[in-house]
Amino acid sequence: MNASRPLIRTASAASALGLCALALSGCGLGGSGAEENGKVKVVASFYPMKFLAQQIGGEHVEVESLTKPGTEPHDLELSPQQTARLSEADLVVYLKGLQPAVDEGVQQAEPEHVAEATSYTDLEKHGGDVHGEDGHEKEGHGEDHGHGDSSGGEQDGDPHVWLDPVRYAEIAGGVGEQLAKADPAHRATYRKNTSDLRKRLMSLDEEYKSTLRKKKTDTFITTHAAFGYLAERYRLHEAAVTGVDPDSEPSGARMKRLHKIAKADDVDTVFFESSASDRTAKTLAGDLNLKTGVLSPLETAEKGEDYFSVMRQNLLSLRTALGAD
Repeated sequence: MNASRPLIRTASAASALGLCALALSGCGLGGSGAEENGKVKVVASFYPMKFLAQQIGGEHVEVESLTKPGTEPHDLELSPQQTARLSEADLVVYLKGLQPAVDEGVQQAEPEHVAEATSYTDLEKHGGDVHGEDGHEKEGHGEDHGHGDSSGGEQDGDPHVWLDPVRYAEIAGGVGEQLAKADPAHRATYRKNTSDLRKRLMSLDEEYKSTLRKKKTDTFITTHAAFGYLAERYRLHEAAVTGVDPDSEPSGARMKRLHKIAKADDVDTVFFESSASDRTAKTLAGDLNLKTGVLSPLETAEKGEDYFSVMRQNLLSLRTALGAD
């Protein structure tokens, strides 16, 4: 942490300081931005970023997520207090393009240390159909995926990179580097924790590879087009009913195409999110006499869950649906 760092770095310094005092948020007066308990203040945009900061920072960090459990990350709007906390943080961890309000808040707050996830890995454009590697062609490549960038335009790439453990491990490396810069006194600890986390993620990658190596079909249908990177990594075919909004109505042409895909590729299950409506999934499944199941995009996590437990739940669901038992 930099002892000479100003407490508030925005033009609205007096306002932000007032909000901090009113909220009794424990803003220190030593200029370091640390909590009164001596821990490094980290603000994360949503669960996957919070998880990285917690795992790498361990006992030395206090991590706040801007997106509360059960909240739809894409629709997040920041309060003035949250914007103020972005300027006060020792480190901000976020994923550009997923939450426009966060992108704008970071730009306004100008925090001293930032770990922006997409700067540590490559993004790709994904449409409604994504084929994995091994010579498959990516269908729908370049279609509007439903995400907008911070200016309201088309997102440069699919941001759901955390659902690929390998890409997530790349992001973990970047977060670890930035945390070490924000708090050099504990650099060795952060590097060790980063290394340990990356090893766990690569082990998870091997679990997916070995479990899904032999399967009856490589195709799964989901209401949320969030699993493109996962499909590519493990040579699967994701066919999505809609884009990022599971509650939106698909076109008639899209439903017809999904009927053809389901029959041609021997699809067994239509997946939906536990936090979203299952109406469309049940309609499609009923038309084709298929089962329904849950795949989590891991944009949030329920109490008692974490990244690894949910990813393993997803693996179990895919193993059953794809006939990889």
